[in-house]
Amino acid sequence: YHFFKVISELLKDKGLLPDLDRGNAGIDAVVLALDADLQTYAVRAAATLRAAGRTVDLVLENKKPKWAIKHAERLGAPILVVVGKDEAAKGAVAVKTLATGTQVEVFLADLPGAVGSVKTA
Repeated sequence: YHFFKVISELLKDKGLLPDLDRGNAGIDAVVLALDADLQTYAVRAAATLRAAGRTVDLVLENKKPKWAIKHAERLGAPILVVVGKDEAAKGAVAVKTLATGTQVEVFLADLPGAVGSVKTA
């Protein structure tokens, strides 16, 4: 135990230890692939958001949407981006606003604007 405490203090002093006690980790959106076959598309969605300066938590594990909603709430993320087969076939994703529960379909190219408008609203 003492060893881990010393290591974590050293990392903290060097600024290499993330602040896990923050209620809001500064995450703009959580991206979830509903199927393992959609993981590549989910990575593209996350990359699109990150390229626009958004902070994203990408979930590639096999998780249910209900789990992802709770995960996003724990992180303080206002948005859940869900990558489903139907949306991906159209070049889109589902964007769920957690505060209101509303969900809209958004084309991948329009995703940064959709997430940004919710973040600032």
